[in-house]
Amino acid sequence: MWARIFALIVKEFLAVLRDAASRTVLIGPPLIQLMVFGYAASFDLRHIPYAVYNQDSGYASRQLLARFSGSPVFRQVAVLRGDAQIAPRLNDKSALLVLHIGQHFTRDLLARRTARLQVLVDGRDSNTAALALNDVGGIVLDFNQQWAAAHGQRGPPAQLVTRAWFNPNLRSRWFIVPGIVALLTLVVTLLVTGLSVAREREMGTFDQLLVTPLRPLEILVGKAVPGFVIGGLEGGFIALVAVLWFHVPFVGSIAALALGMFFFLLAAIGIGLMISSLAVTQQQGLLGVFLFLVPSIILSGFATPIANMPEAVQWLTRLNPMRYFLIVVRGVFLEGSTVPVLWSQYAPLALIGVGSMSAAAWLFRHRMA
Repeated sequence: MWARIFALIVKEFLAVLRDAASRTVLIGPPLIQLMVFGYAASFDLRHIPYAVYNQDSGYASRQLLARFSGSPVFRQVAVLRGDAQIAPRLNDKSALLVLHIGQHFTRDLLARRTARLQVLVDGRDSNTAALALNDVGGIVLDFNQQWAAAHGQRGPPAQLVTRAWFNPNLRSRWFIVPGIVALLTLVVTLLVTGLSVAREREMGTFDQLLVTPLRPLEILVGKAVPGFVIGGLEGGFIALVAVLWFHVPFVGSIAALALGMFFFLLAAIGIGLMISSLAVTQQQGLLGVFLFLVPSIILSGFATPIANMPEAVQWLTRLNPMRYFLIVVRGVFLEGSTVPVLWSQYAPLALIGVGSMSAAAWLFRHRMA
C-alpha cells in the first residue's frame, strides 16, 4: 500500500514539474506577490504633504512650524495667504492636511492662556487621516512639554483642534464601502470572462463553436457582453447597498459613476478575455484571474495609499484600471465629483480598455488558428 502511495506521490510531482505552465504557476506568482506585498502594502506614512496658513508673526508659531519642517514624516508643499486657499489644496490632494495658526497664538501662550492650532485634514481615506493626525499630535505634545518646561506653565499650552474634510467623523466605512464597489465588480467581471473560453475548451464545445458561421470577432463580442451586463448589475447593486444600507453619502453625479463603470468594465473584460484566451483549462483560467487580481488590489490604493509606495511601484500602478476607478467611485460618493472633473481618470481607463480588448482579440484569433 505504501509503495503505491509513494509511486502516486512521485507521479504527481513529475506531472507538475515537467509541465512548463505548472512550473511557472508554482514559482512566478509567489515571487510577484511577495514583492508586491513587501513593498506596496505599507501602513507607514512618510513625507506627508501639508500646507501652512500662519496668521501669527510671533516666535512661538515659528518654533512649532520648525518642528514640522524638521520632521522626516512631514513635507511642506505650500504657504497659504487666506482661507480661500485651503479648500483647493485639500480638494486636489496636493496637501493631506493644512496647519492653521491663529493671529494670537504667541500672545495667548505668553499670557498663559490656551492657544489653539487648527488642523484640517483630508478625510477621504480615514485610515491615512487618523495616522497623520497621530503624527501631528505627537509633535504638538512635544512642543507643549518643552514650552511648559521653559515657561513654568501648567497644562497644555497649545490645544489641537481638528476638522476632517469630506469625512467629518473619519468613518472608515465611508472610505472602505465605495472601494468595495470597484473590488467586487472587478472580481465578478474577471471570473465571468476569464473562464468563458477556457470552459469551452475544457468541455470540448469550443471546436463546435468554431464550425459555426460566427466570426472570431462576433464570438469575442458574445463573450464580452455577459461580462458587461453582470458586472454592471453587480456594481450598481453594491452602490445601492452602500447608500441605502450602510448610509454612505452619495453627493456626486450618477452619470459620472456610470461612465466610469463603463470604462472600468471595458478594461476588466479585456483583461479577463486575455486570460481566458491563454488558458486551456478552467483551472488555469482561475489561477490567471487570481494572479492578476491580488496585485491589482494591492496596487490600487484600496487599503494603502499609493503615495507611500516606492516610485517604481507607483509607475506600475498606472497600468492598473482599479486605481482609476477607485478615484472615480470615491470621488462620486464623497466629493461630489462630476463628469468634467473626472476626465483625467476616464482617459487612462479608456486607453487600458481599448488596449486590453485589442490584445484579447489578437490572442483570440491567434489561438483559434
